[in-house]
Amino acid sequence: MGAMNVGTFMDANAQILLAEPRGFCAGVDRAIEIVERALAKFGRPIYVRHEIVHNTYVVNDLKAKGAIFIEELDDVPPGATLVFSAHGVSRAVQREAERRGFQIFDATCPLVTKVHVEVAKLHKEGYEFIMIGHKGHPEVEGTMGQLDSGIHLVEDEADVARVQPAQSEKLAVVTQTTLSVDDAAGILAAVKARFPQVREPKQQDICYATQNRQDAVKVLSGQVDVLVVVGSPTSSNSNRLREVAHKRGVAAYMVDNADELQAAWFEGKSRVGLTAGASAPEILVQQVIERIKALGAVSVRKMEGVEETVKFPLPKGLKA
Repeated sequence: MGAMNVGTFMDANAQILLAEPRGFCAGVDRAIEIVERALAKFGRPIYVRHEIVHNTYVVNDLKAKGAIFIEELDDVPPGATLVFSAHGVSRAVQREAERRGFQIFDATCPLVTKVHVEVAKLHKEGYEFIMIGHKGHPEVEGTMGQLDSGIHLVEDEADVARVQPAQSEKLAVVTQTTLSVDDAAGILAAVKARFPQVREPKQQDICYATQNRQDAVKVLSGQVDVLVVVGSPTSSNSNRLREVAHKRGVAAYMVDNADELQAAWFEGKSRVGLTAGASAPEILVQQVIERIKALGAVSVRKMEGVEETVKFPLPKGLKA
């Protein structure tokens, strides 16, 4: 970027429009705080199963403070303190961690736990499940792993035609919390068309934060020439934000940090939309703003948007 002639790239009055809400949700706030408090209370190292939240900056920051991230419980020494990530874990992982005698703090988002509880309850009543979600995502593995069998994953409408539950009298649908609201609605419609008596959750499983951030991007998409989403490649909800804009015909890019911005994206543009996934910290958004200003943006305007007031309590033993 160095000696670039500032202002040649963007229109003279180029503006950044900031999505509202964006960035951290209550479940992410709580998960990060659980690791920080465990470090403060028990000292380093604290072991965390899987990335606490899907963000490179957050994970590196916690590593520097003494967190050790692992995938396999074999890598945790006896007697250690272990934190489960915000995405949740299967029953098998939970049982294994208890068997090994770790001191466990569960940072699973309460809205994911709600889905786990629903699955356990309906399973007792004899239900099988169709889960709408992304194969291999830790949240999906955790939710499907609440049961030994009888939970079937569908990723798209084509999967719905192929799925073979053992019976369809008692069938319930559950959803990963971070999906595209529109995609999930289409897949759910296909499920209901094939299994008309399917039981839906009383309150949809896609979480308030996912919904609010997608709604904000829909509004923003009508007002900008290009959209930047701050988020890490593994972050489901961040990827969905980029897709939402893309489906509305807006050039949309996802960056892990300001260094990934490319000047060419902003050439001739006068309005840049900016948002951040639910696991992306605001400091990264501010760095991206500075970089886009260096490319010629002259002002920043905040959108009107939903104000989020959701707060989740910390687990016992870590409260202030």
